[in-house]
Amino acid sequence: MSSTPPANEPSSAAEEHASTIEIVRGNPTEEELAALIAVVSDAYAHEAGEAVAEQPHISAWQRTQRGLRQPLRRDIPWGRYSG
Repeated sequence: MSSTPPANEPSSAAEEHASTIEIVRGNPTEEELAALIAVVSDAYAHEAGEAVAEQPHISAWQRTQRGLRQPLRRDIPWGRYSG
Protein backbone atom coordinates (compact mmCIF):
# COMPACT_ATOMS: atom_id res chain seq x y z
CA MET A 1 0.00 0.00 0.00
CA SER A 2 1.56 3.32 -1.05
CA SER A 3 0.74 6.65 0.47
CA THR A 4 0.78 9.86 -1.53
CA PRO A 5 1.06 13.31 0.02
CA PRO A 6 -2.02 15.51 -0.06
CA ALA A 7 -2.29 17.90 -2.99
CA ASN A 8 -1.46 20.96 -0.87
CA GLU A 9 1.74 19.52 0.69
CA PRO A 10 5.10 19.35 -1.13
CA SER A 11 6.35 15.84 -1.89
CA SER A 12 10.10 16.59 -1.87
CA ALA A 13 12.61 19.06 -0.49
CA ALA A 14 13.02 20.68 -3.92
CA GLU A 15 9.32 21.44 -4.15
CA GLU A 16 9.36 22.76 -0.59
CA HIS A 17 11.75 25.58 -1.57
CA ALA A 18 10.30 26.19 -5.02
CA SER A 19 9.81 29.79 -6.08
CA THR A 20 6.69 31.11 -7.74
CA ILE A 21 6.33 33.53 -10.63
CA GLU A 22 3.24 35.66 -10.99
CA ILE A 23 2.52 37.37 -14.30
CA VAL A 24 0.75 40.65 -13.54
CA ARG A 25 0.78 42.29 -16.96
CA GLY A 26 0.90 41.18 -20.58
CA ASN A 27 0.36 37.79 -22.20
CA PRO A 28 3.71 35.92 -22.47
CA THR A 29 4.08 32.85 -24.65
CA GLU A 30 5.25 29.46 -23.39
CA GLU A 31 8.70 30.07 -24.90
CA GLU A 32 9.04 33.44 -23.17
CA LEU A 33 8.07 31.91 -19.82
CA ALA A 34 10.53 29.06 -20.33
CA ALA A 35 13.33 31.51 -21.14
CA LEU A 36 12.47 33.62 -18.09
CA ILE A 37 12.47 30.61 -15.79
CA ALA A 38 15.79 29.36 -17.22
CA VAL A 39 17.54 32.73 -16.79
CA VAL A 40 16.20 33.40 -13.30
CA SER A 41 16.94 29.85 -12.12
CA ASP A 42 20.51 30.03 -13.43
CA ALA A 43 21.09 33.43 -11.80
CA TYR A 44 19.66 32.17 -8.51
CA ALA A 45 21.81 29.02 -8.57
CA HIS A 46 24.92 31.09 -9.36
CA GLU A 47 24.22 33.54 -6.53
CA ALA A 48 23.41 30.78 -4.04
CA GLY A 49 26.66 29.01 -4.93
CA GLU A 50 28.74 32.11 -4.22
CA ALA A 51 26.92 33.02 -1.00
CA VAL A 52 29.01 30.81 1.25
CA ALA A 53 30.38 32.41 4.40
CA GLU A 54 33.69 31.18 5.71
CA GLN A 55 33.67 29.75 9.22
CA PRO A 56 36.13 31.66 11.41
CA HIS A 57 38.78 29.50 13.08
CA ILE A 58 38.60 29.91 16.85
CA SER A 59 41.41 28.33 18.83
CA ALA A 60 41.07 26.81 22.29
CA TRP A 61 43.00 29.80 23.66
CA GLN A 62 40.47 32.25 22.23
CA ARG A 63 37.55 30.26 23.64
CA THR A 64 38.92 30.35 27.19
CA GLN A 65 40.33 33.87 27.03
CA ARG A 66 38.64 36.36 29.35
CA GLY A 67 37.43 39.58 27.82
CA LEU A 68 38.89 42.95 28.73
CA ARG A 69 37.25 44.85 31.58
CA GLN A 70 35.30 48.02 30.96
CA PRO A 71 37.25 51.25 31.41
CA LEU A 72 36.81 53.15 34.67
CA ARG A 73 34.17 55.85 34.66
CA ARG A 74 35.87 59.08 35.66
CA ASP A 75 32.62 61.06 35.80
CA ILE A 76 31.35 59.25 38.94
CA PRO A 77 32.94 60.47 42.21
CA TRP A 78 34.37 57.78 44.44
CA GLY A 79 34.31 58.04 48.24
CA ARG A 80 35.90 61.10 49.88
CA TYR A 81 38.25 61.63 47.00
CA SER A 82 35.75 63.37 44.72
CA GLY A 83 37.92 66.48 44.70
